[in-house]
Amino acid sequence: MDEKTKIKKDFRKSATYEWIESIVIAFILAMFIRTFFVQAFKIPSGSMRMTLLEGDRLLVNKLRYGPLVPLTHNRIPGFTKPQRGDVIVFVYPGTPKKDFIKRLIGLGGETVEIKEGDIYVNGHLIEEPRIKNTYYYNRGDYGQLNQKIKVPAGHFFVLGDNSGSSSDSRFWGFVPEENLIGRAEVIYWPLDRLRIIK
Repeated sequence: MDEKTKIKKDFRKSATYEWIESIVIAFILAMFIRTFFVQAFKIPSGSMRMTLLEGDRLLVNKLRYGPLVPLTHNRIPGFTKPQRGDVIVFVYPGTPKKDFIKRLIGLGGETVEIKEGDIYVNGHLIEEPRIKNTYYYNRGDYGQLNQKIKVPAGHFFVLGDNSGSSSDSRFWGFVPEENLIGRAEVIYWPLDRLRIIK
């Protein structure tokens, strides 16, 4: 093999190695960002209409509440605690491979009641517009009329904005805090729906 052929072969090997290295680094970086900072989600159903529509693509902020450390139940401290009215993404308690998105209504230790379409927490009517402007139906084992539900410590009570068509805490109970993925922050697609989620 002459010197020219050898140089060409070495150059091809070098270029291939650099290409593979770039892909591996990009993949590791993407996984790091997805695990600890932000994750993209697509809305599959109408349970959060009119806030979120089927097909909306959104970004979920994991840093706000603190991301889970992979393969553990430990959470890196976040900037804030989950607040009533936040739209949150979490691992569905009944099926660990499924992610759900709902509005946070009740925190651990609080009593939640649905009465005449309104939400009462610890006996007080919630006037927060994001909650007050939705009519919530009395349905499911945890959403009956005249039923006051106590949210266990370390759990959340969540409801869909499209109360007439939402599988939520009224039917299956509470979301453990460790199932929390993050807060839905912004719709980025389609472009005509680009907005901050409230």
